[in-house]
Amino acid sequence: MATKTKLVPVQSAASSTLPILEFVSHNYMNFNARATRDALYAYWDHVGGGGKMYWAVAGAMSSARLGITLAPAIRAGLVHGLSVTGANLEESLFRLVAQHGYKDFPDYRYFTKADDTKILKQRMRRVTDTSIPEDEAFRAVEKILVPMWKKATKNGERRLWHEYFYELILSIPKSKYQGNPDECWLLAAAKANLPMVVPGHEDSTFGNIFASHVKFAECSALIVKSGVEYMAQLYDDYKILSKGKGVGFFQIGGGIAGDFPICVVPSIKYDLQQPVKPWAYFCQISDSTTSYGSYSGATPNEKITWDKLTAKTPMFVIESDATVIVPLMLSALLEARAQPKAADKIISASRAQTKKSLAKR
Repeated sequence: MATKTKLVPVQSAASSTLPILEFVSHNYMNFNARATRDALYAYWDHVGGGGKMYWAVAGAMSSARLGITLAPAIRAGLVHGLSVTGANLEESLFRLVAQHGYKDFPDYRYFTKADDTKILKQRMRRVTDTSIPEDEAFRAVEKILVPMWKKATKNGERRLWHEYFYELILSIPKSKYQGNPDECWLLAAAKANLPMVVPGHEDSTFGNIFASHVKFAECSALIVKSGVEYMAQLYDDYKILSKGKGVGFFQIGGGIAGDFPICVVPSIKYDLQQPVKPWAYFCQISDSTTSYGSYSGATPNEKITWDKLTAKTPMFVIESDATVIVPLMLSALLEARAQPKAADKIISASRAQTKKSLAKR
């Protein structure tokens, strides 16, 4: 005789006031999905309890339009500091002022060398399945930024790399916007005056352009503060951000964007020989395979040996595509920020269900 199974109704994400958070709590149960869910919950625990979160952004996330969710997250107080590549910094600006000139190439996987040569002749610079228009982006911004560098040279001024971009983006009239300003993370960061480091900024288009003007003696290399000075500034920023509940570290990809800022903790401890709180949270989203000597593929435990993290730090590794995972997490966090009590209820119920499942082992 067949037994009857009692069906337990699951709340539809479509009917929920927090549909993304509901979706994650009901569907993300195992593997990278579970890591995403747990990292999301721990992120909310931290910032919802008054902690701060520092982001490290590698890859071409600005060209992938991360700003659609990152800009609102900055405005909502979910992001409190940033380490970005020079490319991500400038490409957020390009999306704002040159959006109409971008072209997409969804069939890029099947391109030949001749296809990419054609794109070059069109004065486009392909980034995976999209492209940056040279004249509308690089050359248009160059006309604004180079005079700023020359003025700083004349006046003997010195700034951090991102400070020039903060001034530039805040000075652009709204009539010049082509992209949605609400989706420009650089504009949101500039308005909030978020602490930032741009390690290795020389390795970017405008880093190269700056070098050319230095070579021609039109600008002084000294008007841009060095990476060492960025670290010195980060010492002070970290001490402020880590007050109270501490500051967590949310990393997209690897490389210098991640390794530079995370080193601030051991450097304060060993080099400055001053007391410092460890990072209060760590999450890395990367599709890099764990391999020999790879920073992108290094597991969080390795960072314990460098005194960047501790055995008590909540650690998460999500081995997936950040262009898929990050907007999902940020959307859920924005829901939680808007309705914290409802979010706490969903997360509490989800954790209780997980605990119950583990107890059956």
